[in-house]
Amino acid sequence: MTRILVIDDDALLRSALRVVLEAAGYDVLEAADGEAGLRLHREHGADLVLVDIFMPERDGLEVIRALRAEAPQSILAMSGGGRTGQIEILKAATALGAARALRKPFEPRDLLAAIRDVLAR
Repeated sequence: MTRILVIDDDALLRSALRVVLEAAGYDVLEAADGEAGLRLHREHGADLVLVDIFMPERDGLEVIRALRAEAPQSILAMSGGGRTGQIEILKAATALGAARALRKPFEPRDLLAAIRDVLAR
């Protein structure tokens, strides 16, 4: 079963993502911040990491850098940060190694399509 690690400081969003991803047949791990996410990844691994950009402890850009340095990863970045600079942040995420980036809010079907695309690479 494909394992997805969701790293986001919004507990409600993590829960909603878990429901969507498990319904689609994925095994899901959750972390509330970048540091906890990296620790979970080191302990359990994941086929794909879904990471928010703006979080406490270690932000998503730091997480992407760390994951890419440790081993090649399938990474999907997401951001719901303010409109100012949001597109540039998502571009930075892909420049650092995220395979795709999604702007929050997004539809579950768009998330699942992006995940299938990233995993197929």
